[in-house]
Amino acid sequence: MGETAAATGPDFSEGVRLAELPLHGTLAGRVKDEPVLLTRVNDELFAVGGACTHYGAHLAAGLVTGETVRCPWHHACFSLRTGAALRSPAFDPLPRWRVEREGALVFVREKETAPAPAGTMALPADISSMVIVGGGAAGFASADALRRLGYGGRLTMISSDRDPPCDRPNLSKDYLAGTAQEEWVPLRDDGYYRDRAIDLRLDTEIVAIDAQERTAVARSGEAFPFDRLLIATGSEPISLRAPGFDRPNVHTLRSLADARHIIERAEAGARAAIIGSSFIGLEAAAALRTRGVEVAVISHAEIPFERIFGSEVGRFLQRLHERNGVRFHLGRTASEFDGHVLTLDKGEKVEADFVLVGVGVGPRTALAASLDLTAEDGIPVDEYLETSVSGIFAAGDVANYPDPRSGRRGRIEHWVTALEQGRIAAANMLGLRKPFSHVPFFWSEQYGTALRYVGRAPRWDEVRIDGDMDAGAFTARYFENGELRASASVGRDRENLEDELFLECGPESAENKSCRGNQ
Repeated sequence: MGETAAATGPDFSEGVRLAELPLHGTLAGRVKDEPVLLTRVNDELFAVGGACTHYGAHLAAGLVTGETVRCPWHHACFSLRTGAALRSPAFDPLPRWRVEREGALVFVREKETAPAPAGTMALPADISSMVIVGGGAAGFASADALRRLGYGGRLTMISSDRDPPCDRPNLSKDYLAGTAQEEWVPLRDDGYYRDRAIDLRLDTEIVAIDAQERTAVARSGEAFPFDRLLIATGSEPISLRAPGFDRPNVHTLRSLADARHIIERAEAGARAAIIGSSFIGLEAAAALRTRGVEVAVISHAEIPFERIFGSEVGRFLQRLHERNGVRFHLGRTASEFDGHVLTLDKGEKVEADFVLVGVGVGPRTALAASLDLTAEDGIPVDEYLETSVSGIFAAGDVANYPDPRSGRRGRIEHWVTALEQGRIAAANMLGLRKPFSHVPFFWSEQYGTALRYVGRAPRWDEVRIDGDMDAGAFTARYFENGELRASASVGRDRENLEDELFLECGPESAENKSCRGNQ
């Protein structure tokens, strides 16, 4: 978890010279002990909290675009005028203060109350019951957005997990490393669902959707009626079918329960074998090394992440792990596990007290069959995230959507993208017709080194690397036919934000810093 930005700089309640703020300028400071961002946009002045409400990053290190500010860590976006969280992964607004001018001075006065909720919307006559199938990022964000947009009807969120929606990226990072307390992991406490009248059904599996009767049917036989339904079932880890990989000390990592089981075995000095060099696999490797676990990584890839980042960035990450004691067995596959020793395809033996399989995930598309939907790689949706069955939407890892930039269809298995799809799907379930045009973003943290990736480059023909990889400060940009498709940065967070703006808006809007993207 991040820590809230410290309150430093001038105390704005004592006044600051207007001349210190250029026409489109930002100044970081404080009001007493609270960090504050004072911004001038044309002839208006705004004062909002200086710490991101997601993980507490310094927003002064982010990017002001128009009347918004973007977080440098995880690319949340906030309104400077109202403080509202406009984009994931933040949900809570920034606090804001009243600003007053006295001659050549500007004073930040008392804190203002939060904007009033939208109130109950004038809903279409055929909407009184919403069902969300899935308790991950997309499902939670959709339920949250429905209430924020003013939907006051019946709202049921059904999850096959035994735990409420949680901060899933943390499971392979701080929580697994033992540096985040478990109470930090749930996205919200029980009171949140109660206060918003969200009927959260845990440990409940939906096995069929009856589009004619407009009901979602659970394995228990219980039927949940709906007027609009969102499929947000996410994805599930791919298992290995080789002998011995059904043993109790073989794990995958997707849920909070999975993380707890791994932590039970992760004592200092224990030996872990990680199959696969995926993000889950290598983030878990870093977390386990923090606990003093010996880690060996077995991967069929010759260079970790080469398919995603190319060879140079892949080797950078490999060296990072090797400096921290991880042993790699690359270009290898696991053929057998006897509970204590892992046998590789060329006869090598790797001793392991437990195994973590991280070879990727597949979309949970079983419900598509009951809707007669073809789901080769996810459930196909249109630009509004609606399936071909009217009133039934899909979002998150399970959704196969059209990318407006490349013109290609595909799925994105990123936390922030799932949150944004859930938010946009909620608006469209209410008939607002908002196309999904979010630029994908994800982050990874390994041994304190944070990598930010924005864009989508399933293929590229050129990689341009700017900066010093040895010093851990660089940006790798991925081009196809001369067009920027994606950007990966280490130690250059603001640069990654600028590339995000470029991908959203093109060079002219990015230069003017006036495009707000899909908000």
